[in-house]
Amino acid sequence: MESLNLSLAAHKPLSGSMTLPGDKSLALRAALFSALAEGTSEINNFPDAGVTRTMLTALSQLGVEWHLEDGKLTVVGRGLHGLTKPSKHLDCKNSATTIRMLAGALAASGTGGTLDGSPILRRRSMARVTEPLRLMGELIATPNGCAPMTFPSRKPDKPLHAITYTMNIASAQVKSCLILAALAANGVTTITEPSPSRDHTERMLSAMGAKIRVIAPPTIQIAPLDKPLSPLTITLPGDISSAAFLIVAALLRPDSSIVIRNIGLNPTRTGLLDALRVMGAYIKIENPQTLYGEPIGDLHITSAPLHGIHLQGPIVVRMIDEVPALAIAACFAKGKTTIHDAAELRYKETDRIANLCRELRRIGAEIEEHSDGMTITGGQLKGGRCDACGDHRLAMALAIAGLTASTPVIVNHAEVLIDSFPNFVETLNALGINDYFHGKA
Repeated sequence: MESLNLSLAAHKPLSGSMTLPGDKSLALRAALFSALAEGTSEINNFPDAGVTRTMLTALSQLGVEWHLEDGKLTVVGRGLHGLTKPSKHLDCKNSATTIRMLAGALAASGTGGTLDGSPILRRRSMARVTEPLRLMGELIATPNGCAPMTFPSRKPDKPLHAITYTMNIASAQVKSCLILAALAANGVTTITEPSPSRDHTERMLSAMGAKIRVIAPPTIQIAPLDKPLSPLTITLPGDISSAAFLIVAALLRPDSSIVIRNIGLNPTRTGLLDALRVMGAYIKIENPQTLYGEPIGDLHITSAPLHGIHLQGPIVVRMIDEVPALAIAACFAKGKTTIHDAAELRYKETDRIANLCRELRRIGAEIEEHSDGMTITGGQLKGGRCDACGDHRLAMALAIAGLTASTPVIVNHAEVLIDSFPNFVETLNALGINDYFHGKA
């Protein structure tokens, strides 16, 4: 892929309304769970991005038929034990969500196969999924605890063991992996997290017929399937993780007012909205409703002066993917913003804490790095060159910093944003933002 640089500028208030592509967390689950169901599923507003294409390519290798056209994905399910063993490694590229959820699917199906990925993904420990899966009886081979992960074939009459397991770190990816494996266990599996992570998997699988019971957040119980999963017919809400950058852009640009329609508002994902409101943001939810077990609504955002706050505990888990966007808001807020309990960011596509702190310093931020977060003293960013570091969220966060910096911010290697938000620049253009997006100088 050609290396690209991106610089954004706004010379007037942002205004307009828009809808966004479907939520990627929901899209990945909907595609995979539909493959494990029996029957044909239809998923509308399916985002065609790098990470979702990675999942769909893997499903093809597992013998699953699918068709994607004009945002409508059709998947012909093969059932929990109907996947075919892939003839070559399943390449999860840079997506930890894909490799961890596929690990649960391979363990449940007994299909066998090897999960691999990019050099960056290969450096990430897979111990948090391999250790509990091994307790369930899955004999996984891994070099040094990382990908590639090789799963042996297992007959349906050899179920996994039900376990009671407490996770050290709250993670929806790990939890989703274990929930899928538990569907093929020989009894009820109990999973406890230190605090509740996003619950899309529980909601969607329950709607498809799985028996998942919340004992008391953050403990759930999963019974093995006693009948096939039902196919899905669903329209995905817009992705709040993508909306995060538009929200912050509108808050920071004076006299701006925008509306983002049909956004997913799952309470395990709205920590950013709560944090920004405490900072002084005007964010109003309009037309709330619930579809397919997921709350959705329209967001009306109006620019407002912000002040620094202290963030830690469950709210950080509820906004873990949106911390880069929050960091940009903090750079322009009055006073200090401190974020703790975000150590999970060390293990994303990149070390988001280290990279975010370093790149923000390059454009003038006053920022102190902590083992589990950062402290940002608000002020005025001077602008300059920075780098996306192979991280799509970092690319978008740094780009919106340029809307309020005193001189332009140029983000090198910004092409990585196609992984999650291919139409990022075009969406911002519709709000009145100008862009400078070209081949590497």
